[in-house]
Amino acid sequence: MIELEATRDLVDPVVIAAFEGWNDAADAASATVDHLIRVWGARVIGAVDPEDFYDFQVNRPSVGIDASGYRRISWPSTQIAIASPPSLDRDVILIRGIEPNMRWRQFAGELVAACEELGAGLVITLGALLADTPHTRPIPVTGTATEPELVDRLKLEESTYEGPTGIVGVFQDACVQVDMPAVSYWAAVPHYVAQPPCPKATLALLGQMEDLLEASIPLEDLPEDARAWERGVDELAEEDEDVADYVRSLEETRDTTDLPEASGEAIAREFERYLKRRQDDD
Repeated sequence: MIELEATRDLVDPVVIAAFEGWNDAADAASATVDHLIRVWGARVIGAVDPEDFYDFQVNRPSVGIDASGYRRISWPSTQIAIASPPSLDRDVILIRGIEPNMRWRQFAGELVAACEELGAGLVITLGALLADTPHTRPIPVTGTATEPELVDRLKLEESTYEGPTGIVGVFQDACVQVDMPAVSYWAAVPHYVAQPPCPKATLALLGQMEDLLEASIPLEDLPEDARAWERGVDELAEEDEDVADYVRSLEETRDTTDLPEASGEAIAREFERYLKRRQDDD
């Protein structure tokens, strides 16, 4: 079991979780949780014991020098942090880790038990996948939920996917087993620029978090990083005629398809986020 530091009773906490690995194309999902940990000043209160779940020849420990000048070993693990964002009237539990190499059911069970101990009422998992989407268009984000009420309120779709899954799917299923509502959001990263980072995908996931939590999230330099990323990919595409042609074909396909992220409702929602951030900054 995960040993958690003593903390005050949390107020209606919601969990946001992401894991490096198969579920995390271009590190977009884990970068989203990293961003939230930073801007919300989250405090780590517990971690999974890595000995039972990680193959250290696959996820190797690292050595470094601490603030006192001593060499220390840092082991790969999954950490649990808590935050009290000023823009929310509830607390947030942030889970940031690495997809385990073994004992997935035990791993997911320990995380769910920790969430229950902290009083969590909703779990949000984040993922990112590679897809045939052009970098010049809005990053598509798909969402699913385990409860019909959440599907209706958040305008999501019930997942019809069948096939291999990662720790995000296993963790969400573990939540279902204990009747803990769960939502999952996945960003579609252009497959031809799969190397991390992908700030545009991280920004898209943060937008979904703002909608679900009904609060603005400080974005810091992410919007400019996303624009710089897009300009950089533009330059790379211009240097290769075949790549440029391929991107244009993806753009034509997207522009002739009725897409949720390009709808009037989606544009209005983005404008509402912008206005809310402006109000919060004043």
